[in-house]
This record gives sequence, structure tokens and C-alpha cells, in this order.
Amino acid sequence: MAIWGIDTFCRDTIDKEWVPNCLKSAAGDTTYLHWLLTGWGTALLLAMLALVVAMAFGVLMGILRTTPSKLLCFIGDAWTELFRNIPLIVQLFLWYFVVPALVPPFKALPGFVLAFVGLGLFTSSRISEQVRAGIQSLPKGQRYAGLAVGFTLPQTYRHVLLPMAFRIVIPPLTSESMNIVKNSSVAFAVSVSELTMFARQAGEETSQPIIMYLAATVCYFVSAFAINRFMKWVEVRVRVPGMIGGK
Repeated sequence: MAIWGIDTFCRDTIDKEWVPNCLKSAAGDTTYLHWLLTGWGTALLLAMLALVVAMAFGVLMGILRTTPSKLLCFIGDAWTELFRNIPLIVQLFLWYFVVPALVPPFKALPGFVLAFVGLGLFTSSRISEQVRAGIQSLPKGQRYAGLAVGFTLPQTYRHVLLPMAFRIVIPPLTSESMNIVKNSSVAFAVSVSELTMFARQAGEETSQPIIMYLAATVCYFVSAFAINRFMKWVEVRVRVPGMIGGK
């Protein structure tokens, strides 16, 4: 174990002493393994909250872009182009440094909140494009049929168009769900103690950067693979025979 540096994970982050249970020392100090798991949990929580923000705004903007109203289409298009054409790291810096300077109440928000909001809004532009494409891929008769039976336009979206469109866009949503976990790694740039920050700092402290970055890599891979398998299961469960990708 010592040859590969794996024993480093069972060492105290303060005194660098060996800890038998690999989690906390008798003095209550954490080990590098505990730090790794904490950073992993922070990265997953950050990604989950960002995905909630992304789905809320992405679905809304995707719907607006397919409505008959030119004004609503413009709003949806402007939102999508704004957040899609600015690099993620720049958006995080804007949320962390610029927005609090312009809006003083934002100074009270921790970097974690600003990070998941920035990541969520960035991803919402991509989900907006996918939802728009999913809705527009449906036959126009679907919309007309919903209106013909007495549904209002919002009811037609809710009960007719969106249930079918979501089944179509599950594959690209799977990719976005995986990407949001991987993109959470840039949050270290705004001082969020997530997985990448752990790998960087632990590697410097222990002089074992290879094993620390490999551990972080494994965590990201396991997270993305689990999301992929879960979304594949969802896709099979909700598949409608006769639809695109259905059997």
C-alpha cells in the first residue's frame, strides 16, 4: 500500500499520523479519506442542486421558444443564447465577484450557492435547446388535437406535448446530467471545497498528486456511470411503443 501511496488516505490531515479506522483520529481530526468523501459529497450535492435549477429554467425557456408568441420566443432565445455563449468559468466568476458587487445582498450568500446557481443557469441553456427540439420534433397534429378537445395552450403543453417530448429528450438529458457532475469541478475556482479542490490541495500536502487525482477521477467516473445507468433504466421504463426510439 505504501508503495502506491494508498496508505496516505488513512493519515491525519493535521499531524499526518496513521489513523486505524481511516476516517477520524482520536483527536477528532479528519483523514484524507474523510476529506475525499466529503469533497465527493459536496460535488454531488452541487450538481444535484444545479440540475434542479437547470431543469426549472431550461424547461421553461424551451417551452417559451415553441409558443406562437414572438415575444415569448424572443425571451427564450435570448436566455438560451446568453448563457450558452459565455464560458462556464467566466459565468462563475461573474456570479462570485461581479454580481455581489452590484447587488450587495448577494455578498451574504456562500460561494456554494453562487456556484450551483451559475452552473444551473449555464446548463439551463443547453436543456432549453433540447426541450425545444423535443417539442418541435412532435407532429403538429399533437398540438392541434389538444386544442381541439378543449385544452388551453398551457394544458396542451402539460398533458400532451411535454410528456411525449420528455421521452424523446431523455438521451441528451442523460448527457447533461453526467456533464453537470463533471462541470461541478470548476467550482474550486470560486473556493468551493469539492472533489477537484480536494485533489489539488491533498496532492500538494502529501506530495502524492497522482494518487489523489486518480481517486478524484474514480469518483467522477463512478458518479457519471451511475447516472448513465439510472437514466437508461428510466428511458426503458417510460418508452412508448411506436415513438422515436420505442419498440
